Amino acid sequence: MYWPGVISHFADYLPVNPRTPELTLQEGSTPLIRSQHIVKHLKLKSLFFKFEGMNPTGSFKDRGMVMAVAKAVEEGKKVIMCASTGNTSASAAAYARRAGIQCIVLIPQGKIALGKLSQALMHGARVIAIQGNFDEALTIVRSITSHYPVALVNSINPFRIEGQKTAAFEIVDWMKGVPDYLALPVGNAGNITAYWKGFKELFNRKEINVLPKMIGFQAQGSCPLVTGIPVEKPHTVATAIRIGNPASWKGAINARDESGGSIEAVTDEEILAAQRMLAGEEGLFVEPASAASLAGVLKKNQAGFFQGKETVVCVLTGHGLKDPDIAIEQCRDRIEELEASEEKIIEHLELSGEKHD
Repeated sequence: MYWPGVISHFADYLPVNPRTPELTLQEGSTPLIRSQHIVKHLKLKSLFFKFEGMNPTGSFKDRGMVMAVAKAVEEGKKVIMCASTGNTSASAAAYARRAGIQCIVLIPQGKIALGKLSQALMHGARVIAIQGNFDEALTIVRSITSHYPVALVNSINPFRIEGQKTAAFEIVDWMKGVPDYLALPVGNAGNITAYWKGFKELFNRKEINVLPKMIGFQAQGSCPLVTGIPVEKPHTVATAIRIGNPASWKGAINARDESGGSIEAVTDEEILAAQRMLAGEEGLFVEPASAASLAGVLKKNQAGFFQGKETVVCVLTGHGLKDPDIAIEQCRDRIEELEASEEKIIEHLELSGEKHD
């Protein structure tokens, strides 16, 4: 079946009008995958994975970016700009190219996964690496876009949140209902803000009669929403959530408090263990930040939080190919080297049984 993309499919739920271009790379409609193996380790009724890595540029950012870029074009802008730890830059560059406008990206020097940087470069973005962190980059972008005819497309752009909320609609549609808990990674906090907005809109329209509890997870070295104060020098292997002062701080706290949920921290070790588990047990290859949602669920399960009756959806925000270096580092010792000999390989593999003709 043809999928028209987020703007067209969800037009009745989005702030679009006849002047809004129906820009699309056919983002959205990502699968909600039922856990077959990991759920057996948990005290849950059921566990699902919303695999946003199946979007066109490999992350959830495409849902909001298509709206932000379309509205920029509607307003007559010829240039968009963003600060990014990686995924935003890839998405912004792709949609700018699709729309025929220019994209400028500010990134923290040496703090972006090469898989994401390669996307922004290949899509023709002007990439500027600053000697600072994401929060400093965003401050500069906010200042420039407030004084020049350049559209800011970070998640503080309200149209980004509008587009990202459509993932909540898809979960309800696929499940024919609402999960008890929605678990997701939290970095700049736009995603948890957007999901909560989506669920509340469906509730207000009386399309659902209950709301999920939002449980967000930050990396231990970058968890300002847990400690309540900005982190000056955030650090974590999960580059996509290496953000010390989230732009959507207030939205995330509202989602947590209004839903009766929580925002907690997980260690890098817990994140990487969850990444390996997703790949090794479910066949789902995600970037480290994506695995923070499962890492948090595993941690809460170990603490006896779940009672065995709950349905949980873990949002997997980006594909593993976004950051292959981290994956290879974890598995490098599993590469087996042998000479180019069929006999040696058969012997090494200890193959037995009658040889087929």
